[in-house]
Amino acid sequence: MARNTRAKKAAEAPKVDIGAEIFSSLRELEKIKGIPVDYMVERLKQALTNAYRKDREDHRDIPAENVVVDLSEQGLSMYQVKTAVEEVTDTALQIHIDAARNLNPNIQAGENVSIPVDIQKFGRIAAQTAKQVVIQGIREAERGMVYESYSSKAQELLTGTVLRIDPETRDMFIRISQEGEKSDAVLRSSEQIPGESYREGDLIRVYVLEVHKAGRGPMVQVSRTHPNLVRRLFELETPEIAAGEVEVRNIAREAGSRSKMAVRAVAEGVDPVGACVGPRGGRVGAVVEELNGEKIDIVVWSEDPCEYVRAALSPADVISVSLIPGLKACRVIVPDDQLSLAIGKEGQNARLAARLTGYKVDIKPASQADAE
Repeated sequence: MARNTRAKKAAEAPKVDIGAEIFSSLRELEKIKGIPVDYMVERLKQALTNAYRKDREDHRDIPAENVVVDLSEQGLSMYQVKTAVEEVTDTALQIHIDAARNLNPNIQAGENVSIPVDIQKFGRIAAQTAKQVVIQGIREAERGMVYESYSSKAQELLTGTVLRIDPETRDMFIRISQEGEKSDAVLRSSEQIPGESYREGDLIRVYVLEVHKAGRGPMVQVSRTHPNLVRRLFELETPEIAAGEVEVRNIAREAGSRSKMAVRAVAEGVDPVGACVGPRGGRVGAVVEELNGEKIDIVVWSEDPCEYVRAALSPADVISVSLIPGLKACRVIVPDDQLSLAIGKEGQNARLAARLTGYKVDIKPASQADAE
């Protein structure tokens, strides 16, 4: 049967004169919540369709495509689509050709006819169903907007309040507020700085790793150990970085202990290290305080690998740096009394320098190098 054929509508469904009121409410909702009117109109149509399908006298759950809802500012009306046939075998989906011609004199067997529905006869259950669908639509739209808002904050710095700390896993759950919208963030124990301690109600600054959609809204994964946390903190403290006069090229970090950051001047006449250190060390001091005493070495980035490695091994003095042919590695010679400083406690200084520059570093004291 040609069930999808469009039929001429000779009979009009009774309109409920609430179209203007509905659209006025939807526009108000759009202003307050930012939910588009068109989106909510579609949700209302879906709600009314579902309400009609579930509140039929014959208790038949007819297909949604057999219900047409016309909602405009002029009013609200509804039709059920049935197929005109010579012999009715399914009263929910078919109508006798003679009855169909009372609605549309030109209808032919096999064509669809739109039968007006009296919306005012809907029962309480149907109305409740419609209401729930609309409420759900509003919630989904709000969650979608909040998700979009927070997903744009990935790789940014946010401040939240500690809600609770899991006593077993030590995972921290944080409430983040942004422009009146609230969302939950998770700071896994693996993303927490060793030695830091927080209690419920404390404010905490975190770096956003990624945002996932969840049942009650976006779930934000955050970190306190990511190297970019250091980058974002310096962007807040250093106007020259925010203005693009100084560029952070790379960061190597062992969270809670030490970080190395390579910077370069983009504008002439700017001291990149001095800009990040700040007057009397105030800028780097503010970052160190935020990271609870984590040491930060700021060095000048260079295109010359040897110069870059030399700077990265700061605060140790370096006699010479030479590249090892065929390998992304270099040999570094330091004064004998600078060897332990260059290597660092448990090899940390050399390890961070290698991570910062991307070159494997082989450090030798001058006495050993002379002997060789």
